[in-house]
Amino acid sequence: MRVAAVILAAGSSRRLGSPKQLIRLQGETLLERAVRVACEAGCQPVIVVLGSSAELIRESCPLRETVIVVNERWNEGMGTSISAGVAGLQDDVDGCIVMTCDMPAVSAEHLGDLMRSGEITASRYAERRGVPAYFPKDRFSLLAELQGDTGARTFLKDVRTVELSGGELDVDTIEDMTRALELFD
Repeated sequence: MRVAAVILAAGSSRRLGSPKQLIRLQGETLLERAVRVACEAGCQPVIVVLGSSAELIRESCPLRETVIVVNERWNEGMGTSISAGVAGLQDDVDGCIVMTCDMPAVSAEHLGDLMRSGEITASRYAERRGVPAYFPKDRFSLLAELQGDTGARTFLKDVRTVELSGGELDVDTIEDMTRALELFD
């Protein structure tokens, strides 16, 4: 089974005040970490969706093992980034993992657990379902239609889940960054 990864890294990091994709944690940026984890899980290809600060991120992160897609509509919301990433997938993949670059608790093992069932599978943390999530190929058309700030969560209401310990930490603020550095650095 060939599974791609679509890593969402297009946001402006407005609450943080600087590109969170470039925050260093354990000697690598958050974006490099997400790419490494996806590669270690066996995802191929790994698509990185950039938007805000795309050139700075490209210059600052060695993303050689990835396909870069620039979402010119990034400021309209996450839905447009998911749609742009899925549009970059080839016909020869059986499914994809949709993930963000700002969740340091995500591991290759967790992504492998998501992929195993072959059906839509969400991560579960803090009493909710979310990304990273696995989508089989027959659901790509749904993802491609997403617009605005509606992410994939709308498709995850009643699906299988895999617990992600620490998944509630995504780096959106200075406080989140401080917590991530305390836990993972």
